[in-house]
Amino acid sequence: PEKMPPRDITAPSVGGVSTLDAEARIMSLTGGAGAPRKHTAAEVEVHSTPEDLWVIVHGKVYDVTTFVPRHPGGNMIWVKAGGDCTQLFDSYHPLKTQAVLDKYYIGEVQRVKGDEDKIIEYKDDMKKGKFYMDCKVAVERYFKDTKQDPRVHVEMYIKTAVILLGVVVCNYCTFFLTSSFLVSAVFAALHGMWKAEVGVSIQHDANHGAYGKNRGFLHAMQLTLDAVGASSFMWRQQHVVGHHAYTNVEGIDPDIRCAPEKDIRRVNEHQPHEGYHPFQHVYLFFAYGLLSFKSCFADDFNAWASGRIGWVKVAAFTQGESAQFWGAKAVWAAYYLALPAMYSPHSFLRLAALITITEVVTGWLLAFMFQVAHVVGDVRFFQLSEEGKVNLGWGESQLYSSADFAHGSKFWMHFSGGLNYQVAHHLFPGVCHCHYPALAPIIMKVAKEYGLEYAIYPTFWAALTAHFTHLKNVGQKTYVPSLQT
Repeated sequence: PEKMPPRDITAPSVGGVSTLDAEARIMSLTGGAGAPRKHTAAEVEVHSTPEDLWVIVHGKVYDVTTFVPRHPGGNMIWVKAGGDCTQLFDSYHPLKTQAVLDKYYIGEVQRVKGDEDKIIEYKDDMKKGKFYMDCKVAVERYFKDTKQDPRVHVEMYIKTAVILLGVVVCNYCTFFLTSSFLVSAVFAALHGMWKAEVGVSIQHDANHGAYGKNRGFLHAMQLTLDAVGASSFMWRQQHVVGHHAYTNVEGIDPDIRCAPEKDIRRVNEHQPHEGYHPFQHVYLFFAYGLLSFKSCFADDFNAWASGRIGWVKVAAFTQGESAQFWGAKAVWAAYYLALPAMYSPHSFLRLAALITITEVVTGWLLAFMFQVAHVVGDVRFFQLSEEGKVNLGWGESQLYSSADFAHGSKFWMHFSGGLNYQVAHHLFPGVCHCHYPALAPIIMKVAKEYGLEYAIYPTFWAALTAHFTHLKNVGQKTYVPSLQT
């Protein structure tokens, strides 16, 4: 693409950003002609590193390279470098951030054939009189009125200390405390629980950029996932780039992806049906226990080797990310596999059993708490049009594709890492989950004003039952759909 003229560094600034308004910025880039420069998605994709970073938001192209060092969310700014970040930008930032982004405007997107799966469009709901805009206004007013920081909550720091202590103590007690296999097995199960808590609480908030105001601390908390065996980098690629931006969109959301044929699971009627799917509600209960094994020992390496996680094209490692990925894997293998093999009083066979107990408990807890949010009969799945569009506003799609459970339960809020307030989490992923109990009534009020459905199960067990009931129903070849375009 044609080289852009330099920014006007003599203009007044706020936080290092020129205060020229968006219109003046466009005029400065077009020589006063008023016709913005055009960039194809392929051209934007070239600029995909922290040192050269362009993004697409609402059909406009921005060069945010110089803002990277100041981005409050640290590495979250390049999680989808060179790509369409519309949904991520809207959901992670307060409304005032648009004015900051405008200063980095360099042109418009020129869509060409083949962009249908690169730039996925929802109906615009970031304007007055739309559900999502009203939700954002109401939630931002709540934080302003209560003088709270959306990314800070004292209970989060306390639970982090408890969870990390639990991981360390139970890891030691599982492998080294005693030669009693029964006692060690109990600690192995507890170890699995604490590992799952890292997954749903600490790393989950951190890898959404929703934990604290210090970027160094945020990054350290992101790496707690690497410390227990899985890759935070790959998690962000799958969960943030794919799942959160395009929740329950068939063929796009990697959390509901399936193989073209012979997939073990079928979650909606547009996915291929196999003869064994009528039994998936039985065998998946056991298969979910392999989730942690699969993530730590296979999925991360497969994503690195193939460069893809379903629809998501995995971003290239920076030098630091590569070192963290391989270094963390080595450290984890050393303390979790090598040291017990060398110094534990247990035999190799018993060690294998203890590791299996730990990983199965972790897998079950993670799978159960995540699956009840999006794979139940009371949520919707979406299918793209030929033009790569969803006929619904993004905020409404999150409401319709998510289900809550156990509102008002302090235990489930903490134990599930706020996943029991899934709607709040998807609409406001950059907010610490300890705030979700206060946000849910606000969102519910707005949804009621717009006559929109809000799915809530009274208990976790009701939600879990709904998940397996849905698996049983959709496993039948004649299942009646609830899929919307």
